[in-house]
Amino acid sequence: MLEKKLTEMLKKREQENALRSLSLHTDKIDFCSNDYLGFSKKKWVSSLHNGSTGSRLLSGNSQIHIDCENFLSDFYQTESTLLFQSGYDANLGFFSCVPQKNDTIIYDELCHASIRDGMRLGKARNFSFRHNDLDHLKEKIKQATGNCFVVVESVYSMDGDFSPLNEISKLCQQKGANLVIDEAHASGIFGPMGQGIGYNFPNFARIHTFGKAFGCHGAAIVGSKILIDFLVNFSRPLIYTTALSPHSVSCIKQAHETILNCDERDQLHQNIALFKKHIHNLKLIDSNSAIQCIIVSGNDACKKAAQKLYSEGLDVRPILHPTVEKGQERLRICLHSFNTKEEILHLCHLLNQ
Repeated sequence: MLEKKLTEMLKKREQENALRSLSLHTDKIDFCSNDYLGFSKKKWVSSLHNGSTGSRLLSGNSQIHIDCENFLSDFYQTESTLLFQSGYDANLGFFSCVPQKNDTIIYDELCHASIRDGMRLGKARNFSFRHNDLDHLKEKIKQATGNCFVVVESVYSMDGDFSPLNEISKLCQQKGANLVIDEAHASGIFGPMGQGIGYNFPNFARIHTFGKAFGCHGAAIVGSKILIDFLVNFSRPLIYTTALSPHSVSCIKQAHETILNCDERDQLHQNIALFKKHIHNLKLIDSNSAIQCIIVSGNDACKKAAQKLYSEGLDVRPILHPTVEKGQERLRICLHSFNTKEEILHLCHLLNQ
């Protein structure tokens, strides 16, 4: 009976042309990965152990972990830092334990699935507000009980646009709400040193991931020492999982050291400007980040559009329902520092047709 039920659900997904499957990375020109600066291809020098042997609270902690967290605290201009296995784990670990029963989480409707999954595991009430809609956010804050947490992404992963952090942080200060910022797609790219955008604004916590611009694996939550001590004591995704290996932690530190004096960030911003100058597709979502999206409504049409680009040697992936709402299916184009001028102009030419 169980396999029959699972088969029926898979068939339904297939009928909607939304069936997912694993595929290998291609030899096509990369316009789909989150490797914005090409750092995943760098070979960091490390002779450290590949395994950490246990959780941070047992045998998995080391001076390497502590030194890296201290370095990251300076880099991200915060009091304290705690490493996690991934951005997904960090969001799961924060939202499942920090907001308590009778507290309220108010999150932008386009926040990442990991934030939503963390809230499901927690005990706080939660409400969404319309994307980047300050008036709607104000309405929701009025309904809050207990400690109020306002959750946004500095750069949204599926639209590539920015959160109005200046206005939102001021509102949170006025209302006594705790601002939490997911910096996944801003870390390494924005800020004078690549420390993201949120450090400029008062906030309770920021989540930085290292699997995108930094080309590594892992993530960190940055905030006050009290917050970090609380997470060490109550965050199950930290307590009950094997720590990042010393080798992985060393790579994270080296990537941050490298980004302080690299040319890739400037080149990426030049490539974003080049793309925006030459793209004339009216269905382009307004964005100044490395993520540029063109709406192609319907799973069938979106897949066909991606296939056309693929046949021209360009790897652009379709984002389909149910990942996005029906009618909001899109080609998600990720620009990189290593994309050449000719590649970007060829992409623009095809998209403008």
